[in-house]
Amino acid sequence: MATQRRFHFWLSLSLLLILVLSLTACGAAASAPAASAEKEKPAPTEAPAVKEEAPAAPTEEAAAPAEAAAEKPAEGAAANLTPEGPATGKLEVFSWWTSGGEAAALDALFKAYNASNPAAEIVNATVAGGGGSAARAVLQTRLAGGTPPDTWQVHPGHELLDQYVAADFVQPVTDIYQEQGLFDVMPKALTDLMSKDGEVYQVTVGVHRGNGFWYNQKLLEQNGVTVGDKMGVDEFFEIADKLQAAGVTPLCVGDSGIWATAELFENTLLGVLGPEKYLGLWNGSVKFDSPEVKKAMEVYGKMLDYQNDDHSALSWDQAVKALIEGKCAFNSMGDWAYGEFVNAKLKDNVDFGWVSHPGTAGSFVIVADGFVLAKGAPNEVGTKNWLRVMGSKEAQEAFNPLKGSICARTDCDRAKFGPYHNWSMDSFAQDALVPTVVHGSAAPADFQQALNDAVTVFVVDKNVDALATALAQAAQASGFSQ
Repeated sequence: MATQRRFHFWLSLSLLLILVLSLTACGAAASAPAASAEKEKPAPTEAPAVKEEAPAAPTEEAAAPAEAAAEKPAEGAAANLTPEGPATGKLEVFSWWTSGGEAAALDALFKAYNASNPAAEIVNATVAGGGGSAARAVLQTRLAGGTPPDTWQVHPGHELLDQYVAADFVQPVTDIYQEQGLFDVMPKALTDLMSKDGEVYQVTVGVHRGNGFWYNQKLLEQNGVTVGDKMGVDEFFEIADKLQAAGVTPLCVGDSGIWATAELFENTLLGVLGPEKYLGLWNGSVKFDSPEVKKAMEVYGKMLDYQNDDHSALSWDQAVKALIEGKCAFNSMGDWAYGEFVNAKLKDNVDFGWVSHPGTAGSFVIVADGFVLAKGAPNEVGTKNWLRVMGSKEAQEAFNPLKGSICARTDCDRAKFGPYHNWSMDSFAQDALVPTVVHGSAAPADFQQALNDAVTVFVVDKNVDALATALAQAAQASGFSQ
């Protein structure tokens, strides 16, 4: 029953968020020619279905390029971001943002913080490993040992509430929300995912779309391949066969961190099952060993037949680099990949393009990033000022164009974002919103680890029955499937 309540809680929040952002997108789009107009619509009463068409991406000229954000860091208003006065001393910020695009976006946050706290010294405590695969183990050791960083990167949902709030490692930041007016500009559905017993524990700086499918546009053009507004599973296999016959590797994968191919699997589950049945995986109404899920596993196994031979030697960002260099054509990855294109100074819809992962048009896999206030933070004043900056419009407008994400705030200026981001904002406002297990929102940490372990084996043996059995048992052990 508790699990069913969690599912209905998550689903109801998703529906509310769709309504809120559909309405707010209308006002923002009116002042930004890049944005497509939204029509008001009543709140749905059922889980949103996959739409017939994905929103069209705006033209390249429709919005300012992301490079502008890197050249002009956010300054913010020191008066309202530092009510306790500018911070001094060291501020340790713990994250796993180490790739080129991630590092540039993180630096934009550092600059925004130092603009209102010039005497503070930031300690950049990053730990390499996409998705936090290595960072979380280091962080848990420090927390258990009583030596926390001042603040650390976290995802809302199970990861925040189970691993840090329940364990009493973080302090509430509700007072910052009230003081800065964040309740008025952050969707309630999002803040609810960061709240327990009436207190908020995280300030979210950006929202990623996890089900992106990126491609090297010039490589596809050279091989006579045209990609439309959406792509089905069968269409991908037809294109992949054509590319493979021409000597081109169809799919770029970098799974030295197994989470990257687990994300490919997660996206494929969504693409084959659709959003309603995908959500059913997390409340037990859809079983991992059911025929429909096994079909999705077979599709995933077939996709792996088209991946690069050196996939296990590459990290996720090295796989994106391989796509940039034309060594392969497609890459299934969250839109933090967009930051790698920006860092390489590539242009939207010229050098690279995107669609939803095959079959997932009409769905948005939410991967939100934010920061917390450590209980016993060595520099509590500095950490609170950091969180104030993270929630500011200026910092979010500087960070997200470089990171590939969109603002967690609803009042960011869409004209400051490029074609991809405007497309993502439209998707966020109108598509079915679903959680990610790979990044900690949909299921507890023990199931997330079981998924990684099972996928690791499947990549080698492609045994569908074994994968289905392992995940069904893990779901039952985690308590969300009977």
